[in-house]
Amino acid sequence: MTQVQVAERVGVTRETVRAWESGRRSPRGRKREAYAKLLDELTPEPEVTVTACQEEEPPPPEPEAPVAPLTPAQAFDALYAFCSPALVRQTYLLTGRRELARESVERAFQLAWQRWPEVAVDRDPAGWVRATAYEYALSPWHRFRPRYRHPEPPPADAVDRALVDVLLKLPPPYRRTLLLYDGVGLDLPETAAETEATTPAAANRLLHAREVIAARLPELSDPVELHRRLASLASTERLRAARPPSVRTGGERKARFWTRAAIAFTVALIGTTALTVRAAPTHYEPPVAPGAEVQGVPPRAAQGSLSDAEVDLRQKLRREAASGPERLVPLSR
Repeated sequence: MTQVQVAERVGVTRETVRAWESGRRSPRGRKREAYAKLLDELTPEPEVTVTACQEEEPPPPEPEAPVAPLTPAQAFDALYAFCSPALVRQTYLLTGRRELARESVERAFQLAWQRWPEVAVDRDPAGWVRATAYEYALSPWHRFRPRYRHPEPPPADAVDRALVDVLLKLPPPYRRTLLLYDGVGLDLPETAAETEATTPAAANRLLHAREVIAARLPELSDPVELHRRLASLASTERLRAARPPSVRTGGERKARFWTRAAIAFTVALIGTTALTVRAAPTHYEPPVAPGAEVQGVPPRAAQGSLSDAEVDLRQKLRREAASGPERLVPLSR
């Protein structure tokens, strides 16, 4: 049975059945009972043939050889090989930049490798990496980078160019909600949780984004056609991701670099603090008090710059005549 047929029999949507089968969600209550009943009906009963040998006990099954568990590197490589091609195409639809899409996915997987004990036990490791890649791709700091100040060449097809232009004119939260719901295929609660919004807010963003696209491109007013066009646009672009070992080694190099930089900064800070403590004075030295008059004797004035009043007086004396009753000038004999 297809997912649509299962959804009709259980009374849920196709996205809900898809979430059950992928392990992102679990059925509960009456839906769980209906789903279990349907699975019981679809499970064929084994054929039993009554023979004379049936009274004897069947031989014990042969023990199966134990399967060796995957190493962390093998599990990471498997996740990267499974998710990175589609994730690069999704990030391209989100940003409209091929190089930024590749860089965002590599950065997200490098963070996943650094936090692999946490990501490995997550319910949805692919969702963890997808959310990290989207956050990095939509960072507003990219606009200050020289390599991203100029736009990249648009798609060759005119219809694809129009769709990319409409997507990039949407606000980033609306664009991300539309891509997750109509592009990736998440249901509304999962889309709201990944975009850190309430379900009504995510629904309003989705409706507004669809209205904008339908106003510019009426042929995409149908969500099914919009999903098909998004998938077609992402598949036509030649987007390649790096190999898993290079991503792991690149993440390890960055982690070592920032660790060493943090250690060097801490050592420099400790050395500066020790030098300051050593060079600082060990006792308080009060400032020199200004001179005061002692028994009618004025304080001794040191040479210094003239005040504003003294400068005005000097200019006035220089302007006046050198002889006359206004001023006495010593005469030489």
